[in-house]
Amino acid sequence: MWIPSLSLPASARWVCIMWNGILCLLPSIILLLVACFLRLPQVWGLVGGLCRAALRVLWLCVCWCLDLPLSPPASMVHPSPQLLYKPTALAYFLLQRCASLAWSCPVGWPWDDPHLQTLAGFVGVSDKEIRFARDHLQMGDGGVVALDWAVWLEGAPHPRLKVELTAGQRALGCYSSCPPVLVVVPNAWGLVTPHLLGLCAQALRQGFYPVVFHSRGVAGCPLVTPRLQEFGDPSDLIQAISYIRSRHPSSTLLAISEGSGSGVLLSYLGECGSSSYLTAAACLSPILQGRLWFETALPSLYHWGVLLYRKLQLSRYESALSAVMDVDQVLGSSSLRHMEELMFCSGKAGGSKGGEDWEVYWDRNEPLRDADEVAVPVLCLRSHDDPLLPPVAALPTALFRSSPYFLLALTATGGHCGFQLPGTEGGSDTWWSHEMVLDYFAIVAEFLGAEETCGMPTGTSPGLRHRTNTMVNRRPRASQLRWDNTPNWPHAQTPTGGARRMGDQIGSAEKRDLFTWHRSYTR
Repeated sequence: MWIPSLSLPASARWVCIMWNGILCLLPSIILLLVACFLRLPQVWGLVGGLCRAALRVLWLCVCWCLDLPLSPPASMVHPSPQLLYKPTALAYFLLQRCASLAWSCPVGWPWDDPHLQTLAGFVGVSDKEIRFARDHLQMGDGGVVALDWAVWLEGAPHPRLKVELTAGQRALGCYSSCPPVLVVVPNAWGLVTPHLLGLCAQALRQGFYPVVFHSRGVAGCPLVTPRLQEFGDPSDLIQAISYIRSRHPSSTLLAISEGSGSGVLLSYLGECGSSSYLTAAACLSPILQGRLWFETALPSLYHWGVLLYRKLQLSRYESALSAVMDVDQVLGSSSLRHMEELMFCSGKAGGSKGGEDWEVYWDRNEPLRDADEVAVPVLCLRSHDDPLLPPVAALPTALFRSSPYFLLALTATGGHCGFQLPGTEGGSDTWWSHEMVLDYFAIVAEFLGAEETCGMPTGTSPGLRHRTNTMVNRRPRASQLRWDNTPNWPHAQTPTGGARRMGDQIGSAEKRDLFTWHRSYTR
């Protein structure tokens, strides 16, 4: 406020003018002092910690209001990924070579919050400018699926650009004239998430050639026949991979699924067996037991979100699908199970046959129904705190302990298709799942290449050099199997230093009878 000084002596007027100037500059002086104070590292860390604590309390209140389950305490889970596997030469080689298994789960909010990790994977903003070129393929029954080829990424060379390998760099994934093709299977509803785009960007950056498979009627793919893809029906994927193989006959084919897309990918691997064109596969946050997933209640927020998204998709084709199902009844369903049953089990009968049709549907659509026929290595990534999947205790652990082709990496945090890590100073956030699966593909290719030349990769321990001609025992069809779901996690330290092995302890006799890794090509 201006102080009147006209009636004051000259000396007093100068004092008033000085105070008026100080009062005018006081806000700027205060801001300058606060800015200098906040530049101190100790003060900035304290303020940041207080802000994070306040935001976490607010977020916990939001989770309580939305009835979202809270993450388990960090002391209840291991800080590093646990690996469940059958003792094989590949498993030991992966433990020795894969540095991503030594990763420590991020501690502190928001990185250890499963819901924020899940939201980051589904609705986060992708800062990677990636472009796709779409191919439409006509199936044998007249239906149409789409293949989106990742053709360009800002700042990355084209996958076909051949460059020299640096010292110690693996051949698979480096830029060459025949880059490995990575078939990406999104979730069953065709939602292209930022997590999926980030995977394609990272794969392009490492020299892979990603192609995203879209089933009928999703992600802008036209629905030209009144038929939708069932949860575990691989018929369209079989034809799509055959087309990719014919288009790139000299390239290594790999595949990765996200979330519920594992139903189609695992069904493909089981149905094709050793005739599959794939060299290796990976599943991120997979749904291994489809029926159990549909019969397990999801948190309300996720349940209604997925249900609404699915109904919006179906409403676009209401007239086309009215010939094979009661669309009004499907759109009025109040649960994912009821909706799935109305769509695929009884058609317009609306599920009149009840549980019998539901049983038959999962006999032909359960992802692991042909698990004993799988003949390529499959890595599954799953987190303890995944809010969209059944609890860890329900996992088919007997499959991973008995099959030489299935491996499970279980992390403490990561949510559903999240696994986001804080970026380094001045850098953006990264996805551990992307680094893990791409490193896994390179290691598998290196191992299988050495095996096909009848030699063990360099650096393999002497215990892996023992060979055996023991064949893998075939079991009945998976629809007749009942896996033992009792988890058994021993806590022995693995050779990577940070990773931990899950599974039965290996005796000396079992180490001498390791599974011999030779694929049987029966095309």
